[in-house]
Amino acid sequence: MNAERDLSPLTPGVVRALTDKLYEKRKVAALEIEKLVREFVAQNNTSQIKHVIQILSQEFALSQHPHSRKGGLIGLAACSIALGKDSGLYLKELIEPVLTCFNDADSRLRYYACEALYNIVKVARGSVLPHFNVLFDGLSKLAADPDPNVKSGSELLDRLLKDIVTESNQFDLVGFIPLLRERIYSNNQYARQFIISWILVLESVPDINLLDYLPEILDGLFQILGDNSKEIRKMCEVALGEFLKEIKKNPSSVKFAEMANILVIHCQAADDLIQLTAMCWMREFIQLAGRVMLPYSSGILTAVLPCLSYDDRKKNIKEVANVCNQSLMKLVIPEDDEMDEAKPSMTIPAEPTSEESLSKPEAVTTGESQLNELDVTALNQPLFFPCSCERIQVTLNLDGIVQVLDYHLSDTSIGMMTRIAVLKWLYHLYIKTPRKMFRHTDSLFPILLRTLSDESDEVILKDLELLAEIASSPAGQTEEGHGPSDGSDVRPGPVELHVPARAGQLNSSSTKGLECSPSTPTMNSYFYKFMINLLKRFSSERKLLETRGAFIIRQLCLLLNAENIFHSMADILLREEDLKFASTMVHTLNTILLTSSELFQLRNQLKDLKTPESRNLFCCLYRSWCHNPVTTVSLCFLTQNYKHAYDLIQKFGDLEVTVDFLTEVDKLVQLIECPIFTYLRLQLLDVKNNPYLIKALYGLLMLLPQSSAFQLLSHRLQCVPNPELMQTTDNTKPSTSFKRTAASNIDYTELLQHFEKVQNKHLEARHQRAGRAEQLDRRVVL
Repeated sequence: MNAERDLSPLTPGVVRALTDKLYEKRKVAALEIEKLVREFVAQNNTSQIKHVIQILSQEFALSQHPHSRKGGLIGLAACSIALGKDSGLYLKELIEPVLTCFNDADSRLRYYACEALYNIVKVARGSVLPHFNVLFDGLSKLAADPDPNVKSGSELLDRLLKDIVTESNQFDLVGFIPLLRERIYSNNQYARQFIISWILVLESVPDINLLDYLPEILDGLFQILGDNSKEIRKMCEVALGEFLKEIKKNPSSVKFAEMANILVIHCQAADDLIQLTAMCWMREFIQLAGRVMLPYSSGILTAVLPCLSYDDRKKNIKEVANVCNQSLMKLVIPEDDEMDEAKPSMTIPAEPTSEESLSKPEAVTTGESQLNELDVTALNQPLFFPCSCERIQVTLNLDGIVQVLDYHLSDTSIGMMTRIAVLKWLYHLYIKTPRKMFRHTDSLFPILLRTLSDESDEVILKDLELLAEIASSPAGQTEEGHGPSDGSDVRPGPVELHVPARAGQLNSSSTKGLECSPSTPTMNSYFYKFMINLLKRFSSERKLLETRGAFIIRQLCLLLNAENIFHSMADILLREEDLKFASTMVHTLNTILLTSSELFQLRNQLKDLKTPESRNLFCCLYRSWCHNPVTTVSLCFLTQNYKHAYDLIQKFGDLEVTVDFLTEVDKLVQLIECPIFTYLRLQLLDVKNNPYLIKALYGLLMLLPQSSAFQLLSHRLQCVPNPELMQTTDNTKPSTSFKRTAASNIDYTELLQHFEKVQNKHLEARHQRAGRAEQLDRRVVL
C-alpha cells in the first residue's frame, strides 16, 4: 500500500488522509474521492470506477489496520454518493466489504460500517432489493449488538430499508422466506424483535402476500410469542392477529392443512398466551376450513380435551377449547360411515408430519414427540385446500380418534369435564358412524364398564347413555344374530358369572327362546353381552353394587327397555354359581322394581299378568327371585299371586331363619305400608275374595319377632273388617274385587318346586361356607 502506483488514481495525500486516525481528515479524503469518481462518471470511465472501488475494498476496508478499514468504509460511501443513480451497477462491490466489517471486533468500526451502508442504501434506494437477503442477514446480527451506538445505527439503516421495501413492488419474497424461516428461531431478544418488526412491515404491504408463506414461519412466530419480554410478546401477538384477520378475509387461499399440526403442538404449550392464541387459531381453522381439518382430528382432540378440565385460572383457554371441541364434533356426518377408508379421497400429496413441517428441531418438545407418536395416522392424511362453499370429501380417520378418546378415558388423572367430553364424542360417533364404530366396540367395552365406577354421577350418566346406544343400535346386530363370544371378559376377577352359551344367543328379529333371554327390535347382539358384563362388574366390585348399583340400573331402565333389562338379568342370575351374590343382586333388583318411579309401567304390567308377555316375565323373574325367599314373596304380592305367596310362606318353616332373613321380612312389612302396595291394602277390605292375602300377611306376622315391624303389621291386620259387616244388600252384582283368572297358564306347583330346589342349594352353600370357616378357625388355633 506504500507504493503509489499500486493505489492510483488515488493520490498519496488521499491515501494518507484515509488512514489517519482522525475522522475529520478521513472525511476530507472521502470528499476528494467523491470528486474523483464524479469525474469518472462524467467520462463514463467504468473501468476506473471499478478500480477505485476495488482499491477501497481490498486495500482499505479489508485491511488489517483499523484506521485503514475506517478510511475504506467512508471512501466506499463517498463512491456511492458520487455514482448517484448509477450506484446500482456497482452495489455488489460496494456492499460486500461493508458487510464484512459488520463482524469486526471494534464497535466503532461496526458503527462506521452501519453509517457507510446507510449512505450506500440511501443513494441506491430500490436498486438494493436484489441484495436484500445479505443486507437483512447483516442487519439481523447488528440488531443484537451489545454496543448501543451500533444498535442505534443499525436501527436507522433498518428503517431506511423498510421504507424502500414498502414503496417498492419488486420485493423477492420467495427468495427471502428461507432466510426468514431460519432466523425466526433465534433466541436473542433483539433479534426476535427485529424479525417481528419486519414481518409486520411485510404483512402491511398490499403487493406482498406473506399469507401464502405463513406455514413456513408460523411455528417460529409461536416460539417468539413465548419470549420473556412483554414488548416482544405484544408485537408478536399483533402480528399473529393481523395474519388471523387476513385468514378470515381470504379463507379460500389459506393452506389450512399445512398449519394444522403446528397449531396442535402449540395448543399444548405450557405458556398460557401461546396456548390461548393457538387455541383461538384452531377454533377459526375448524370453523373456516371445515372438513379439511378432519384428518387432524386425533391431534386436535389430544390438544383440546385436557383443556376442558381447566379451572377458572385458565377460563379463557377452556372456553375456546370447548368451542373447538363442539365445532370439530359437528364436522362428523353420517356420510363418513359410508366412505371406504381403504380408498384415498384425494390425490393431493400427503401432509408432512409436524416434525417435517417445523424448520428447527428445538420446536418439538418431549410432550410433542409423544403427540406425534400417538397421532401418526392422522398426520399422514391427504391435504385439501378449501373452496369457499364446496363440500370437501375427506376420509375420517376413525381409528386415530378412537385411540385418543380411549387414552383420555383410561387416564385416571384426567378431569371430569374431559371424561364427559370423551363420552360425548364416543356417543356422537356411534350415532353418526355406527357401522365403523362397532369395529372398536370390543376394545372400548372394558374401559366403558370401568368408567361406571367413576366418582362423578354425570360421567356415569354419559357412560350409561353410550352403553345403551351400543346395546340398542341396529348396527350392532351381528350377521349370526348373536353377540360376540363371552370369552372377552371385562377384566379378570375372582368372581365370575358362568352363563351357558345358549343364554348369550339373541335374535332381535324373532321371539324364539324368549323364555331365556328377551329381545325386541330396539336391542342388538351386544345387549346381552352388556348385561352379562355389567353383572360381572357388580360381582367383582361389590362396593359399586352397594353405592351405585341401583342408580345404574334405574338409569338403564330409562335409556333401554326395562322389561328386557330385568328379563335378561334374571335369566343370567338363574345360572349364577355364586349364590350369595345372586341373592344380593336379586334383592337389589327387587327393591328397584318395587320402589323406583322409572319402573311404574313395568309394575303395572306385572300387577295383572293379563298378557302372555307379562306372564312370561313373571316366570323368568320368579325363578331368579327364588335366590332370596323374601323377595320371592314380595314378587307374588306385586303380581297378586296371594295363594302362592301363602304357599311360599308355609315353606319358610323349613328354611334356616337368620337375622338377615328377619331383617328382609321387616323391610317387606315396611314396603307394604308404602304407596306401591296401596291396591294390596285396599284388597284387605274384600275379605271374602282375598283370604290368602290375609293368610300370607298373618304368616309374615308369625315369622317376625315382636319388633316395631311386628306391631306395624299387627295393627294393619287388626283393621281388616269382619266379613259379615262388609256384605252389601245387593248380592246380585258381581264383585269388583280382584280375582286371578284361571287362564293364566302358570304352573304354580312347578314354581314352588323350583323355589324349594333353589333354597336347598343355598342351604348347602351356607353349610359349605360354615365348614370352611370352621376349618380355618382350627388352623388358627393350631
